[in-house]
Amino acid sequence: MVVSESQDKHLLPSSSVGRGTCHWAQSHPSLSHSSESSHHLSSNKSILQPNTGLREYSETDALLPNELYSSSRLSHSERGKDAGISVAPVEPVCAMLMQILVPFVVAGLGTVSVGMLLDVVQSWDVFQDITELLILLPAVLGMKGNLEMTLASRLSTAVNAGKMDEGNEKWKLIIGNLALKQLQATVLGLIASVMATLLGWMAEGKMPYDHAVLLCSTSVTTVFVASLLQGIIMVGVIIGCKRLGINPDNVATPVAASFGDLITLTLLACFSQWFYLLKDLYVYVLYLVDLFILCLIPLWVVISSKHPASHILLRTGWEPIITAMLISSIGGLILDKTVSDPNLAGILIYAPVINGVGGNLVSIQSSRISTNLHLNYSPGETPAGCRGCYNPCRTFLGSGANNRSAQILLLLVIPGQLVFLNAIHLMKGAHTFPSLLLTVAFLSASFIQVFFLLCVADWIVHCLWRRRKDPDSYSIPYLTALGDLLGTALLALAFFILWCIGDSGSV
Repeated sequence: MVVSESQDKHLLPSSSVGRGTCHWAQSHPSLSHSSESSHHLSSNKSILQPNTGLREYSETDALLPNELYSSSRLSHSERGKDAGISVAPVEPVCAMLMQILVPFVVAGLGTVSVGMLLDVVQSWDVFQDITELLILLPAVLGMKGNLEMTLASRLSTAVNAGKMDEGNEKWKLIIGNLALKQLQATVLGLIASVMATLLGWMAEGKMPYDHAVLLCSTSVTTVFVASLLQGIIMVGVIIGCKRLGINPDNVATPVAASFGDLITLTLLACFSQWFYLLKDLYVYVLYLVDLFILCLIPLWVVISSKHPASHILLRTGWEPIITAMLISSIGGLILDKTVSDPNLAGILIYAPVINGVGGNLVSIQSSRISTNLHLNYSPGETPAGCRGCYNPCRTFLGSGANNRSAQILLLLVIPGQLVFLNAIHLMKGAHTFPSLLLTVAFLSASFIQVFFLLCVADWIVHCLWRRRKDPDSYSIPYLTALGDLLGTALLALAFFILWCIGDSGSV
């Protein structure tokens, strides 16, 4: 059998074909036998050879070799395929809702805790003296979307595609991704500190050298340690979901967000205060910390290059995370200028909640759409309804799995934010409910944010897939960064309107 070049170049490498391929081979023995005869073709393309796996990997390839399922897909009508109906088993709405609801509530309460913690640490000496930390904060917290959520999405797709079944392949994939994440965290931490320094200098017209050094040391150390801890947690969550039979697309990204914000803010506050106390007496400690972390970069490069998947991302996966970090930094500048106004200072406790909830919900939708595309379509091929100009109605209207999940996620916004808003007031010791104006303003901002993000997620994931780019690696950083920027801007606007009509919005 001769394999066409257009089909051949999409085959995905792996040291093992995976459970899905084995099942296909058993149910299609004649086609499996004929595919073995193609091993004489040129090795310049990705070729599936008997018992050897694939020769070459590209980040833009699907996690499943879709061509192996071509005969199975042909058994479905073109009408069903064009409608975007998944060939995977249909996920019950109740099961989907329960799997999303529990981690959503846990993650939301985590963002409430972040807001409470931020309200406490803003009075520390380091935050009062070095206000640029507030510019750095969204960029550092946003790295959960750049790194942890992206890792969760990739591993979730790998689980659903059967790539996490064999022990050796599973651990090579995990270790390669963790090493890559440490490398990305180190580089992003350094870039985030430079951006915070530049934006602070542009806003204030000056930037003391000791402030820049402290920002750099705090950023690099925080993201390095936080990335290591959260990476280990995420691997445990993914493996646990696989063993319990839970779809990790519904669970992993909210859990990453709930742990990510709280761990990162705690480390940021502690490291910044510690370095602030040391900078006058032992300033060389800051330089040694930076030098040690930067010297580990070659080690992470070597480890991540051992696995084909992480090796490709090592060369091509920088664009989305760096762009997302720059977008989050702009949100940090808005937050810094808003908090500096005494009339709008109450925004600080609510910002992590609206940004965290928006990021959690859109990351679930992005991960689910990406998995659906990996399982049912070849790179560059999209459902018929997604090939023309984008229409927001297609995101929420319809009976497809992605439509149902978008409807559920949007319906969770109002009741979920009501719970989190009242949780903030109870934890602050308030004995009354939030004012009606504050509640309406907060819920309106959150609903607009999530509605817009879900529409963008539907558009950007299909757009990336059409351009043969893996949405698992590209979409979530853009979406969470956009969520941080949009959430902060809408919240600032809401508090400005409240101030204009005489409601301070304070707890």
